[in-house]
Amino acid sequence: MSSSRHPVALRLERQVGGATKLLATVMLLPLADGIFAALVLSGALDTVVGIVQVGLLVFGGSATLAVIIAEMDRNMPQQAASVLIVGIPLIVIAVVEAAFAPTIASVLDIVIFERFAAVVIIAIAAKTASATIGDYLPRPSIIVVLGLIASIQPAGATLTVTPDIELMARAGAAGLVGVSFAMGVVVLRPYIEGLVDIDRFRFGTAIALGTLAFSVIGLIPSNAPLPVFIVAGLLAFDPAAEPDAGRENEREAPAARARAPTADGGSEELGTDVAEPADPMRQGYGYPGEEHTDDRAPWM
Repeated sequence: MSSSRHPVALRLERQVGGATKLLATVMLLPLADGIFAALVLSGALDTVVGIVQVGLLVFGGSATLAVIIAEMDRNMPQQAASVLIVGIPLIVIAVVEAAFAPTIASVLDIVIFERFAAVVIIAIAAKTASATIGDYLPRPSIIVVLGLIASIQPAGATLTVTPDIELMARAGAAGLVGVSFAMGVVVLRPYIEGLVDIDRFRFGTAIALGTLAFSVIGLIPSNAPLPVFIVAGLLAFDPAAEPDAGRENEREAPAARARAPTADGGSEELGTDVAEPADPMRQGYGYPGEEHTDDRAPWM
């Protein structure tokens, strides 16, 4: 597995700390930044393929993979519990946001807002590919707010909330896809940990996000991002590597460096000064061949 750190996950880890908090931040951030709401309003969940694409690329993706493999402890029950702790609220919040989508859409020019939604996704793709590029780009939430301001139409505003049950179900399904992806990584981690190159996968995910942005505005087919994501996952595997090899070496190397073989076949700790316990019967007494160091009884 690649030893590098995912740029988005690394930046968030500096702010939140802790593997479960980091996983929650990575997976819930699209809901807080308005990215998911923008995709709902742009019609990204209108098809089954669109639901799967949003779930994998927005809630799952390389950042979720990097957090689970590189940041979380190797304890499957604990990892699964962390995913459920994050995943259940994720699905609920996704459904709630979708419930308000028709009301928000009634006051927006969807064509204009779709353009801003595409810009948001491209910004996320750039941040995923390179942390340096991401430093020069505005936050996705700022782009979403600007899109709302540019596309708002107060004349058609309606104050009544008319939730679309089908749209809410589609939003919940997208959240479920993302949670299932995270749970799948937890289950398959012992088999794929040494085989997956996270750097290669995050670059492929960035390209898939770019294709999702162009599909939102209709420049490419709406089902194009999913094959790109699948190809990115396949290219991220290194068949020549051994599962768990990287982690095993990391765990065994410190222990190997700390011990060195001795002449009698045993081992001794290196870098540790262990003082031999003093023998009280030998202190102050002159054994044959020893130098007297105690002046109180030189005759002994």
